[in-house]
Amino acid sequence: MIPGAAASEGPKTDKRAIYPTENASFRAEVEVEFRMASPEKKPLVEEARGERTSGFIRWFGSLGPAVITAALVLGPGSLTVSTKLGAMYGYQVLWIVVLATLFMMVFTEMGARIGMASDSSLLTLVRRKWGSPAAVLIGAGSFLITSSFQAGNAMGTGIAFGTLTGIPAPLWTLLFTFLAIASLFLKNFYRFLEKAMLCLVGLMLASFLFTLLTVRPDPAAVAGALIPRVPEGSFALITASLATTFSIVGAFYQSYLVQERGWGRENVKEGVRESYSGIFCLGLISAMVMVCAAAVLLPQGIRVNSVVEMGKTLEPLYGGTATAVFTLGLWGAAFSSLMGNAAIGGALLADALGWGSRFHGMRVKGLVVAVMLIGAAVALAFGNAPLELIVTAQLITVVIVPLIGTAMFRIAGDRTLMGDLAISAVKKRIGGVGLFVLYFLSLYTLGNLIRDLFG
Repeated sequence: MIPGAAASEGPKTDKRAIYPTENASFRAEVEVEFRMASPEKKPLVEEARGERTSGFIRWFGSLGPAVITAALVLGPGSLTVSTKLGAMYGYQVLWIVVLATLFMMVFTEMGARIGMASDSSLLTLVRRKWGSPAAVLIGAGSFLITSSFQAGNAMGTGIAFGTLTGIPAPLWTLLFTFLAIASLFLKNFYRFLEKAMLCLVGLMLASFLFTLLTVRPDPAAVAGALIPRVPEGSFALITASLATTFSIVGAFYQSYLVQERGWGRENVKEGVRESYSGIFCLGLISAMVMVCAAAVLLPQGIRVNSVVEMGKTLEPLYGGTATAVFTLGLWGAAFSSLMGNAAIGGALLADALGWGSRFHGMRVKGLVVAVMLIGAAVALAFGNAPLELIVTAQLITVVIVPLIGTAMFRIAGDRTLMGDLAISAVKKRIGGVGLFVLYFLSLYTLGNLIRDLFG
């Protein structure tokens, strides 16, 4: 048989079967031609898995202002509360994370809508509606609160990396504080902040998901925890979890972040969708930490005073890798709050004083640096915020949290100001319940302070 004749019999002929005795180089050339003409198909399951993975990456990469809000709320304090609840009450109080996340979503959407509806900042709108004293009270109060709690964030970065490396925590506290300050002077700090927070939230998601898969909680027990119940003795921690996850100051600052991003009325769909996606990440991370604590600490009867202790308890059971991965997630929470918390305090005080709120302003940068330095100084001097500072911050919180919530609720529902960006009737109802919760938390905190101070 003539090779050319055989090859011309039809396009379906397998050329690998025609030349069983030809030299190796010729066979290799034909083999390459055959493979190019007949590419292998990937299995449909593999293709679908790849599409899902790339879809998740695209979704996560599209997050912007709300991921900054989520990252700054997810500090060592909020994760410590989640850890304590899981260690003491198991899965029973997981529902509080869902409830707090719902309220946070609605108020973060309010902040985003306000920012997109007006060229003026939210504190400028507050000043026009209720006068300068209200705006100054919110701005100055936010600065004092963020400065007071910044010590915990600064120390958290040091403790996390100190645990990983064995190098004393204060050195890491100084290093990460100065890195955060240096980043503030980048050409486009907002873009850097957005990408940095995205990476840090991604790190937290990966770290705590790894821990979750390692400890393997009972899925049925987790699902059953969504039914509200209040175990005996849990009320104080439940209110603390509600207050740390439902951060009204973070939701307020969302209006500034969407303006830094350059979003306007034409971006409302994207802004609302992104608000819910970012805060979903916040709730998911808080829930994962609580579930991990319930699966690891509760069965052993271990009580912890910080989320760092949770990481250390993983090593005897699951090895050093589990501890290291969990601690990296903790560092991500501390460093993201260190940067974001300072940005809130500095920007809001600057805006209240009439200096503007954009990060390119030197006065804004100076106030953000001040929050960072105050936090680092307190952390290095006392190891954490002293009791007097915490009490002062709580007293300020009692006053400004209801004020911020009321201002957001009133402005977001004002159709004269907001036009078609005003919140819907359903969101108003949910927001109204959330506002009631804020007033309750303030009164509860005030009652505790009076009892502690005066017996």
